Amino acid sequence: MAPMERQPLKRCRISDQQKRRELALRRQSVNRRDSQLHARRLASALLDNSPPPQETLTLISQPEIQQEEIEELVVEESGEVSSHKGIDVLEASKLRGSKARHWFSKQLMLPEWMIDVPSRLSHDWYVLPRPAGKRCLVVSSNGTTVSRLRNGSILHHFPSSLPNGARIKDIAGPAHMYCILDCIFHEPDQTYYVIDMICWKGYSLYDCSSEFRFFWVNSKLTETGACDTPSFYHKYRFSLVPVYHCDQMGLQAAYEGNSPFSKDGLLFYNKHAHYHTGITPLALVWKDMNCSQYFLDTDSNGVIPAQQQVVLELKEDGKVGSSDDPSVVFSCLDRDFLQQKNLQPGALLRFAIGDGGLNIFDGKLDMADTNYIGKANRARVSADSYNKVLFQYLARRSPLRIEDLVASINSSQDGMDVVMEVSTYS
Repeated sequence: MAPMERQPLKRCRISDQQKRRELALRRQSVNRRDSQLHARRLASALLDNSPPPQETLTLISQPEIQQEEIEELVVEESGEVSSHKGIDVLEASKLRGSKARHWFSKQLMLPEWMIDVPSRLSHDWYVLPRPAGKRCLVVSSNGTTVSRLRNGSILHHFPSSLPNGARIKDIAGPAHMYCILDCIFHEPDQTYYVIDMICWKGYSLYDCSSEFRFFWVNSKLTETGACDTPSFYHKYRFSLVPVYHCDQMGLQAAYEGNSPFSKDGLLFYNKHAHYHTGITPLALVWKDMNCSQYFLDTDSNGVIPAQQQVVLELKEDGKVGSSDDPSVVFSCLDRDFLQQKNLQPGALLRFAIGDGGLNIFDGKLDMADTNYIGKANRARVSADSYNKVLFQYLARRSPLRIEDLVASINSSQDGMDVVMEVSTYS
């Protein structure tokens, strides 16, 4: 990938992705200050034997956050599934059937699709080659290891060398010594490629930065023997995914470098991002036809349809929208049509984007030309996110290209970046 003189891509405002990235980082900062303030108040109360002062919503006392941004933060916090702060994974492991699938389907951090290039890409972001395969959550506890797909269903149940992942002396441990990894299972070599670490030996990493989590997974995973060749007590091999600083050399290594797995695009992680269950703008996925076989979505037969297809959720009022919270509404179905097709609220429906396309005004969807196709595959557990629909829409018309990413990096490069592959940490 030779250096290019191409100027950074200038788009009209088609997305509020950059604003949401900034809000997400501010929310993390606010939550961290709240926790620290609560701890200081508690410690002070214990020292002087006086009751702690009445807790207030710290959001309204932060002068650097504007009122309209506060409202967005509060709405997002109230709608967020903070599953790791409710029942823990050990309690969830006792759930059965649909309850277990529903709980585990909410535990992964899901990247947004990159619609615009983040500011300070070369300073504040990592880039990873994304292995092609099945995204899953791997949990080792009580002498066994279980992997679950994005829809919460079990992929494998097996012994492993992860902490408490098998019933042998050197691995088994107390119940609280569980481990949670965010992985992609690559079928051709039967390997779990670890893209993130959520919990290690009972120590939670949810509120740790990506920078710390990547360092931790690279320094801890190899200690267990989980990366060793499979054996009777270690059925599947685990492997690390190389993580690079997103300067020009790092981007080139992730995009063009040789990998033991088939690539399915690139992942970008903000260095300061915590592990947020659900969709977050602080993790991004990007693809093109050179680094992914699935640049454009295909139908059930693996064929790219003539028109873009999307999966939307039917709401109580007949509107159909995305999986975002709040949902982005694409269109509304009339009552007679719903009765004729026997469609109930909560159903996932497939639509084609017609010739009218998407009409976007000031970064928001104003109107969409959608044509009903039928019900979505029953294996689906959620609708498409708005940014996925928009990425696929732009991919057919004006895609964000690797040259645009390189140009953005070159425009902000100050010559002081240090090229370092995170997987070399020890």
